[in-house]
Amino acid sequence: MRLLNKLIGLALVLVGVYFLGQNIIFTTRISPYWWRDIPAAGSVISIASGIGILVLGSRSIRQTGWLFVGLGILLVFMSGGVVLRPTSLWTLFLCLLCLGGGSKLITTGRI
Repeated sequence: MRLLNKLIGLALVLVGVYFLGQNIIFTTRISPYWWRDIPAAGSVISIASGIGILVLGSRSIRQTGWLFVGLGILLVFMSGGVVLRPTSLWTLFLCLLCLGGGSKLITTGRI
Protein backbone atom coordinates (compact mmCIF):
# COMPACT_ATOMS: atom_id res chain seq x y z
CA MET A 1 0.00 0.00 0.00
CA ARG A 2 2.86 2.37 0.80
CA LEU A 3 4.48 1.72 -2.58
CA LEU A 4 1.18 2.40 -4.33
CA ASN A 5 0.85 5.76 -2.54
CA LYS A 6 4.36 6.71 -3.65
CA LEU A 7 3.66 5.71 -7.26
CA ILE A 8 0.42 7.69 -7.30
CA GLY A 9 2.28 10.65 -5.80
CA LEU A 10 4.99 10.40 -8.45
CA ALA A 11 2.33 10.26 -11.17
CA LEU A 12 0.66 13.38 -9.74
CA VAL A 13 3.98 15.24 -9.65
CA LEU A 14 4.66 14.28 -13.27
CA VAL A 15 1.17 15.46 -14.31
CA GLY A 16 1.80 18.76 -12.50
CA VAL A 17 5.15 19.23 -14.24
CA TYR A 18 3.46 18.45 -17.56
CA PHE A 19 0.79 21.11 -17.01
CA LEU A 20 3.42 23.60 -15.89
CA GLY A 21 5.72 22.81 -18.79
CA GLN A 22 3.06 23.24 -21.46
CA ASN A 23 3.43 27.02 -21.33
CA ILE A 24 7.21 27.28 -21.03
CA ILE A 25 9.18 27.32 -24.27
CA PHE A 26 12.97 27.07 -24.32
CA THR A 27 14.53 28.61 -27.41
CA THR A 28 17.97 28.82 -28.89
CA ARG A 29 19.07 31.57 -31.16
CA ILE A 30 22.29 32.52 -32.81
CA SER A 31 23.56 35.92 -31.81
CA PRO A 32 25.87 37.94 -34.05
CA TYR A 33 27.71 39.23 -30.99
CA TRP A 34 29.72 36.85 -28.83
CA TRP A 35 28.93 38.58 -25.53
CA ARG A 36 25.18 37.97 -25.81
CA ASP A 37 25.71 34.21 -25.37
CA ILE A 38 27.54 34.58 -22.05
CA PRO A 39 24.36 34.23 -19.90
CA ALA A 40 23.30 31.12 -21.86
CA ALA A 41 26.66 29.40 -21.41
CA GLY A 42 26.88 30.57 -17.81
CA SER A 43 23.46 29.11 -17.04
CA VAL A 44 24.43 25.68 -18.32
CA ILE A 45 27.71 25.71 -16.40
CA SER A 46 26.07 27.03 -13.24
CA ILE A 47 23.19 24.55 -13.23
CA ALA A 48 25.49 21.62 -14.01
CA SER A 49 27.92 22.54 -11.25
CA GLY A 50 25.06 23.16 -8.80
CA ILE A 51 23.54 19.75 -9.47
CA GLY A 52 26.98 18.18 -9.21
CA ILE A 53 27.52 19.81 -5.82
CA LEU A 54 24.07 18.73 -4.63
CA VAL A 55 24.56 15.13 -5.72
CA LEU A 56 28.23 14.57 -4.93
CA GLY A 57 28.95 17.18 -2.24
CA SER A 58 28.70 16.86 1.50
CA ARG A 59 25.99 18.43 3.62
CA SER A 60 28.17 21.38 4.53
CA ILE A 61 28.30 22.72 0.96
CA ARG A 62 24.71 22.00 -0.12
CA GLN A 63 23.74 25.65 0.20
CA THR A 64 26.40 26.48 -2.37
CA GLY A 65 24.83 23.97 -4.76
CA TRP A 66 21.41 25.59 -4.38
CA LEU A 67 23.03 28.98 -4.93
CA PHE A 68 24.53 27.77 -8.23
CA VAL A 69 21.20 26.29 -9.34
CA GLY A 70 19.40 29.56 -8.54
CA LEU A 71 22.04 31.57 -10.36
CA GLY A 72 21.69 29.29 -13.37
CA ILE A 73 17.92 29.76 -13.46
CA LEU A 74 18.39 33.53 -13.24
CA LEU A 75 20.89 33.42 -16.11
CA VAL A 76 18.46 31.39 -18.25
CA PHE A 77 15.91 34.18 -17.97
CA MET A 78 18.57 36.83 -18.62
CA SER A 79 19.68 35.12 -21.83
CA GLY A 80 16.18 35.40 -23.27
CA GLY A 81 16.06 31.71 -24.02
CA VAL A 82 12.83 31.16 -22.11
CA VAL A 83 9.43 32.26 -23.39
CA LEU A 84 6.52 32.12 -20.95
CA ARG A 85 3.17 31.85 -22.68
CA PRO A 86 0.04 33.06 -20.89
CA THR A 87 -1.78 30.38 -18.92
CA SER A 88 -5.25 30.16 -17.52
CA LEU A 89 -5.94 30.31 -13.82
CA TRP A 90 -7.51 26.86 -14.01
CA THR A 91 -4.35 25.32 -15.49
CA LEU A 92 -2.17 26.99 -12.86
CA PHE A 93 -4.49 25.78 -10.07
CA LEU A 94 -4.50 22.23 -11.44
CA CYS A 95 -0.71 22.26 -11.77
CA LEU A 96 -0.13 23.48 -8.21
CA LEU A 97 -2.72 21.05 -6.84
CA CYS A 98 -1.05 18.08 -8.57
CA LEU A 99 2.45 19.16 -7.52
CA GLY A 100 1.45 19.78 -3.91
CA GLY A 101 -0.69 16.67 -3.55
CA GLY A 102 1.85 14.45 -5.25
CA SER A 103 4.78 15.64 -3.18
CA LYS A 104 2.75 15.31 0.01
CA LEU A 105 1.76 11.77 -0.99
CA ILE A 106 5.40 10.86 -1.69
CA THR A 107 6.74 12.26 1.61
CA THR A 108 3.99 11.37 4.09
CA GLY A 109 1.86 8.77 2.32
CA ARG A 110 -1.34 10.75 2.70
CA ILE A 111 -2.78 14.00 1.45
